[in-house]
Amino acid sequence: MRRGENIYKRKDGRWEGRYKKGKKANGKTKYGSVYGRTLSEVRSKLYPLKSKYQEIRGKYGESSMSLEWWGTSWLTEMKQEVKESTYANYQYKLTHYVFPVIGTYALNELTPEIGAILLTHLQKKQLSASTIRVIFRILNQCLNQAKSKEYVTENSFTEIKLPKAGKEKARALTREEQRRLEKTANTEKANAGFPVLLALHSGLRIGEIAALQWEDIDFQTNLIRVRHTLQRVKRDHQTELILTSSKTDSSVRTIPLSDTMRILLWEHKKQAISKFVFSTNGHAIEPRLLTYHFHKIRKKVGLEQIHFHQLRHTFATRCIETQGDIASVSAILGHRSTQMTLDTYTDALIEQRVRVVKQMEKAIA
Repeated sequence: MRRGENIYKRKDGRWEGRYKKGKKANGKTKYGSVYGRTLSEVRSKLYPLKSKYQEIRGKYGESSMSLEWWGTSWLTEMKQEVKESTYANYQYKLTHYVFPVIGTYALNELTPEIGAILLTHLQKKQLSASTIRVIFRILNQCLNQAKSKEYVTENSFTEIKLPKAGKEKARALTREEQRRLEKTANTEKANAGFPVLLALHSGLRIGEIAALQWEDIDFQTNLIRVRHTLQRVKRDHQTELILTSSKTDSSVRTIPLSDTMRILLWEHKKQAISKFVFSTNGHAIEPRLLTYHFHKIRKKVGLEQIHFHQLRHTFATRCIETQGDIASVSAILGHRSTQMTLDTYTDALIEQRVRVVKQMEKAIA
C-alpha cells in the first residue's frame, strides 16, 4: 500500500519511506530508506532527510557514488599519468588514511564537516602537519577531478584550515666538520665512504646517488647527467624499491665534476662489476645501506644529529659562500626555481651580503 510521496506499507507490516540521495555511477537514481511501525513515524523521519538531500544535491551536485569508488577510479587514471613512485604515494595515502575514515560517504555528502572529521582523525593519529597537508593535497586533487567531470559542483575541502607545517632549516656542516667527515670517509674500506664524498661535492640526493649509472658519467666532458632516482615506496603494508626517472623536469640535470671527484670516480670505475656506480651483488645499492654507512662515518667523526641530506645542503652552502651565482647553484641542485634556492639558503646568502657591504665600505673609505 502506498501513502504519500514514496511511502509504502510493506508486507511485514512496517512502513517504508524513500528519499532521493543522488545519482549512481551508472546514472540511475540512488535512494535511501527509513522505516517505522506507523505512517506518522515514517513521515517524521522522511521529510527532514528529503529536505537535507535536496539541499545537498542543489549545493554539491547529484553524484552519490562513494568517495572510495571514485577515488579508486581516479587512481586508475593517475597510474597512466604519473611516475610509479608518485602513484604508489597517492594510493597509500588514500587507502591507508582516507578511505577507512570517510570512504563510504557519497561525493555529494562531502561537506566541510566531513572534512573536519578526517582532519581530527589524522591529528589523533599524531601525524605531522606536513604529512596531513600532503594527504589533503592528494585528496583535493582527486575531488577537483570529480568537479571537472561535473560529478560535484564544488570541492568543499579546499577551505579547510590545515595545520601549518613548520619549516625546519637544515644546517650545513661547518668547513671544519666537513674536513673531518671527508678525511674519515676517505679511509673507509670498500669505498663505503665514497657516496658521502660524492654528495658533498655534487649536491646529489641519496636516491640519485643510488641510481647513478656509469653511462651517466662523461669523463671526457667531466659531467654527470642526473636522470634517475632510486626510491623505497609504500605499498599496502610493505615497501618496495623502485628505479624511476627523476621527479621533475628540473631534477633531470647536468652537474660538472670537480677534479677530485673525477679522479676518484675513474679509480672506482676500474673495480666496477655493475652498470651502477654503487652496487650490491650487481644491483643498485639500497639507499638505506648508504644511510647506514653514513651514520657509521659521522659517529666516528663525533657529529651528532645530522642526516645524509645535510651533505647536499653543505655542498650548496659552500657554493654560495664562494660567491657562486644563484642561477647556477639552483640548476646544479635541480631546484624548480631560483626562488626556492633563495628561500632555502637565506642564512648563507645573508653572510655573503654582509661581505659585499663590507667590501663596498672599504672601497669608498
